[in-house]
Amino acid sequence: MISFGTGGWRAVIGDEFTRANIQLLAKAMSDKMKREQVAEEGIVIGYDRRFLSKEAVKWACEVFAAEGIHVWFVNRSSPTPLVMFYVEKHALHYGMMVTASHNPAIYNGFKVFTYGGRDANEEQTKDIERYAEAVEASGKKIAYIDYEQAKEQGLVTEFNPMNEYLDNIIENINMKAIRDRGLHIVLDPMYGVSQVAMKTILSTARCEIDLIHETHDTLFGRRMPAPSEGALTELCTYVREMNCDLGIATDGDADRLGVVDDTGKYLHANDILVLLYYYLLKYRGWRGPAVRNVATTHILDRMAKDFGEVCYEVPVGFKHISAKMQETGAIIGGESSGGLTVRGHIHGKDGIYAASLLVEMIAVTGKKLSSLAKEIEDEYGMSHMEEHSFRFTQQRKEELVKILFEDKLLPEFTDEIEKVSYLDGAKVYFKNGGWIIARFSGTEPLLRIFCEMETQEAAGRSCDILETFLELK
Repeated sequence: MISFGTGGWRAVIGDEFTRANIQLLAKAMSDKMKREQVAEEGIVIGYDRRFLSKEAVKWACEVFAAEGIHVWFVNRSSPTPLVMFYVEKHALHYGMMVTASHNPAIYNGFKVFTYGGRDANEEQTKDIERYAEAVEASGKKIAYIDYEQAKEQGLVTEFNPMNEYLDNIIENINMKAIRDRGLHIVLDPMYGVSQVAMKTILSTARCEIDLIHETHDTLFGRRMPAPSEGALTELCTYVREMNCDLGIATDGDADRLGVVDDTGKYLHANDILVLLYYYLLKYRGWRGPAVRNVATTHILDRMAKDFGEVCYEVPVGFKHISAKMQETGAIIGGESSGGLTVRGHIHGKDGIYAASLLVEMIAVTGKKLSSLAKEIEDEYGMSHMEEHSFRFTQQRKEELVKILFEDKLLPEFTDEIEKVSYLDGAKVYFKNGGWIIARFSGTEPLLRIFCEMETQEAAGRSCDILETFLELK
C-alpha cells in the first residue's frame, strides 16, 4: 500500500514500510519516469538517520538499476533540503529522500521531489499511487539487481554533494556580519542530520558552538524528533546556564527549525516566521508578500499590510506554500510546525538555511533575539497559539467528518464569528482577529485543533468550546 499524505509517504516500519513496498514504490517511479521520457537523466536519493533508512535506499536502487535508471545515491545521512537543492541545481525531474521527518521513531517513509526541487504536489503523488496500483494489478514480479552489482555496472553512483549545498547557503548569508559579532550558539540536531551542515556554516562564521543530542540514535532519545517546546527543555536550560546568544534545534531531517532566545525562552515557529519576515522587510529592505498555511499566525497578515504587502493563505502542505510563492513572488513562506523558506533559496523547507538567516539577523541588527521579538510585539500586538491533537478510531473519524464537513456544524463560541472556511479543515475566523481550526493530519491519524487569540485564556476557552462540542474531552 503506497499512500501519500501532505509530507510524502509515511508508514510504520514493519507494517507498511517494508522492502516489498519500497520495491513497489521504486518500480512505480521507474514506470512514471519512463512514460514521461525523463528516465535517462536518472534520479538522486538521500536518507536520514532513521532505522532502515540507508537500507531502504539500497532496496530502491536495486529496482531502479534493473529498470536501467541511474541513481545518484547520497552515501551518508543528510538533510532533506540538500537533496531538494541538488534536484533544483542540476535540473533533475525527480529526487527522493528516505525520511519520516518529525514523525515518531516507529515511522519511516519517502518524500518525492519534482523539477525545480519542489515537493511533489497532489497530482504527482496521486499519479505515483496509480502507477503502484498498476504494478500490483499486473501480478508480475518486480525485478531487481543486487546493489553491489548495480554499483559495478555503473547504475548506482555514491557521492556527497554537501559542499555544493553549503557553499550556496554561505554565499547568501552575511558571513562578515556574523564573524564580527562573535556569537555563542548551542545546536540541538535532535539526534538527526543537521550537525555537520550547521557546525560547518557557523564555524566558518567564527561562532562559538556547543552541541547537544548530536549522536546517532534511531529512537531520537525516546522523544518525537520535532522541535516543539516540550522537546527542547534541555536546550532552554543550556542556553540559560551557559549564557548563549541563541539555541537552534532542527527536526529529524533538518527541514524544520526550533529556536531558543538569549533568555532561554522557547520561540514558537510562528514567532520565527514573523521575525524573519520582519528582518527581510525592515533590515534587508526586501519587498514582497508572505505565504502561510491555514494553521499559522495571522500576525504575518498585520505585518504585511503595514508594509503595503499581502499575506496569502493556503492549505497545509509545503507544496502549496512553494506554489503560491512562485505565483505571487512572495519573499517568505512558512507554517506553524517550523518549516519555512525564503525567496532565492530552494522551493521547500530548509531548517539549516532558516537558522543561518536567523543568526545573520542577530548579527546585522546588533540586537538580542528577545529584544527583536519585543520590538515586533510592541508594533503588532500579542497573540497566543493553542495546539491540541486527538487520536481516533476509523468509526470516530467518520463521525467527526460528518459533523464538521458534511453537516458543517459548529458550537456557539463566545466570540462573534466573521466567516467560516473549509479550504483545509473547518476554520472559524472571529471578528476580533482570532481564529480556530480543526483539521485531520496528513501524516498521522490525528485530529488537530489550532487556535490563535490575543490571550492564552481566550485561546484556551475557544478550544474548550470546540473540543466539548466534538466530544473530544
